[in-house]
Amino acid sequence: MGKADDAYTVMATGRMNCAQAILSTYSEIFGLNRNLALQLAQGFGGGMGHTGKTCGAVTGAYMVLGLANKISGSNPRENIEKTYGLINEFNCKFKELHSSIICKELIGFDLSTQEGLTEARNKSIFTTVCPNFVRDSVKILDTLLQIDE
Repeated sequence: MGKADDAYTVMATGRMNCAQAILSTYSEIFGLNRNLALQLAQGFGGGMGHTGKTCGAVTGAYMVLGLANKISGSNPRENIEKTYGLINEFNCKFKELHSSIICKELIGFDLSTQEGLTEARNKSIFTTVCPNFVRDSVKILDTLLQIDE
């Protein structure tokens, strides 16, 4: 099984949120302790803390892109701009597949309300729908970072 399938499976079990599934998949590749990655990403699920904003599979990917572009040299701004460029490429590719990067638009529930969160949980959205966003994010990251499965 490749990284995309591994991340899908982790998300489908409900053990982690989408951002954790993404960041933990790449953490050790880029020298970040896996447990620290899980802690760092835990607030980004559900569209950033159940606000329904940017999808956690997307924000997790942003963190990976930051890890991939280690700051070096005398002008760290160059690394930041490179990361921004990769984020924009990621967004375009993700939107080609799913038309949005916004959690509540992707899943059809407003997680910022108790009613929306409860309904999404009752319909098993986090273990049936969201794993697809996680898998696609990993595939996009592997392409952007030129990582072979």
